[in-house]
Amino acid sequence: ASDRTSCRSALANQVRLVLHTAAYWLMLTVREAIPKVRELAAAEFATLRLRLLKIAARVVETTSRIRLAFAAACPEADLIRCLPGALLPLGP
Repeated sequence: ASDRTSCRSALANQVRLVLHTAAYWLMLTVREAIPKVRELAAAEFATLRLRLLKIAARVVETTSRIRLAFAAACPEADLIRCLPGALLPLGP
């Protein structure tokens, strides 16, 4: 999608390119955080988007945490639970 320059403004097209680049880096980081024994560790970005991002969950926010409630039939719920810990940067 980085070749799409549908805006008249060059600045708007540049912002679009930066956003697409950031999304690519984020998806690459998520894929690298998935344990290698899982089939999603080598999946394409479209598959990751469908299996990890486009899911239904109930989000409950409190002052100290955010809780996600997945459907009982969510096949990747355990992977989604372990990803935030794997994505945290290591301390100094």
